[in-house]
Amino acid sequence: MSAPVNGYVAPGWEAVKDAFQANLDSGADLGAGVSAFHRGECVVDLTGGWFDKDKTTEYTSDALQLVFSTTKGVTAIAIAMLVQRGLLDYGAPVSQYWPEFAQHGKQDATVAQLLSHQCGLFTVDGKISLQEALDWNTITSRLAATAPAWPIGTKHGYHALTYGWLAGELIRRVDGRGPGRFVAEEIAGPLGVEIFIGLPEQYEPRVSRLTNEPVDPNAPAVDPAIAKMIADMMGPDSPGGRALSLNGAFGEITSTEGVFNTRAVHAAEIPAANGISNARSLATMYAATLWPVNGVQLMNDSIRECVSTTVTPVGEADTCLIMPTTFGMGFMTHGQFSPYAGNGSYGHPGAGGSVAFAQESRQMSFAYVMNQMAANLAADMRAQRLMDAAAKCADDAH
Repeated sequence: MSAPVNGYVAPGWEAVKDAFQANLDSGADLGAGVSAFHRGECVVDLTGGWFDKDKTTEYTSDALQLVFSTTKGVTAIAIAMLVQRGLLDYGAPVSQYWPEFAQHGKQDATVAQLLSHQCGLFTVDGKISLQEALDWNTITSRLAATAPAWPIGTKHGYHALTYGWLAGELIRRVDGRGPGRFVAEEIAGPLGVEIFIGLPEQYEPRVSRLTNEPVDPNAPAVDPAIAKMIADMMGPDSPGGRALSLNGAFGEITSTEGVFNTRAVHAAEIPAANGISNARSLATMYAATLWPVNGVQLMNDSIRECVSTTVTPVGEADTCLIMPTTFGMGFMTHGQFSPYAGNGSYGHPGAGGSVAFAQESRQMSFAYVMNQMAANLAADMRAQRLMDAAAKCADDAH
C-alpha cells in the first residue's frame, strides 16, 4: 500500500511527486516534506508518510521538523541581510564587532574567514557540559577565549556546532537581537513562514521526533570496513568527532539523535544545528533570496553573488570532514560534498538528510525535510533524487 502523500504540485512538476512517493513507498523515508519554488512561485509543496515511527499519525503540513545543519543557511541569510544593511562587513575583523574575540591572536580574523570555517574554532578548549553549551553567554565567551586550532586562513574545517554561536554572536553584537529573534522578526514573520531557532514551547507537540532506526528491516547493513573507516575518521578524539559533539557535550555522534529530540535542545539557540521548520517555509525563504515573495526580498543581486561564491580553495580537504568541502559566506556551495542542483547552487545540507538551497541560473529554490535519519552528513540519496527531478522540471518549464 502506498504511503499517504498530500499537498500541491504544479503542472509539469509531477516528477518530483513521483520521486517523493517512491522514497516513502520504498521505506527509505518514514515522514517527510518537499517543496520547490520556480521564478518566485511555489510549484511543489508536499508532505507524506508518518509523523511517528509506529505509523499512528500521518505526516502532514502541520508537522515541524528539526533540520540540523540546514539551519546554517538560515543563519547565513540573516548575516547577509545585516551586511546588506551596512551593519556588518565580510572583510572586516570579527573583533571590530566583538572585541573579546581578539584573544589568542584572533584579532585579525575576518567575518568572511569565520563564516567559511577557516578560523580553527570547530570546538572549545577544554571540557564543557551540555547545560553550559546551551547557555548563550557561556558558549560565546568560551569560544572567544579559545585558541585557533590552526593559523587562521591556512585551512578550513567544518565548524559543525560552533559556526552558529560564532555567527549568531555577530548578529547580536551589531543588531541587538539574538539570532532566534532576528530570524523570527526579519525572515519568518515578513514571509509568513515557520522557521524557529529556539522553539517556543507551544509548538513542541508539532515536532516530529527524529529516528535513526532503519525503516526497512531488509535494508543492507553498512559494510563493516566502511563503518570502521567512519569510526576512525569521526571518533571522539578526531577533529570531526570533537566538532560534531562539542568535545562530547552533545553525546556520542551515533546517539546525538536522542539529544536533539529533547525540549532543552529545541528551546535553546543553536543557530548551526537546531533550526525547526518545514520544507515549504525553507523553500520560501530561499526563493526570497532570488525574487520578492509576499512582497519580501531578502537579498539584492550583489549580496547574492557575493555569498554564493566559493571562497575555500578548490579541492582543499576539510580538516574535520576529511573530504573536500566548499564554502561561501556561511553557505555550502555546489561541490562534491554538496551537489544540490549543480553549479551556482548555495544553501546547506543537514545531518541525516535534510537540505535547502537556491540556484539563480534555474531561478529555483528547494527544500527537503525528514524524520528518518540516514547515516550521513550530506549527499543524501533521497534528497538527491528529489533535487534531480526538480532540476529537470525547471529545465523543461517554459
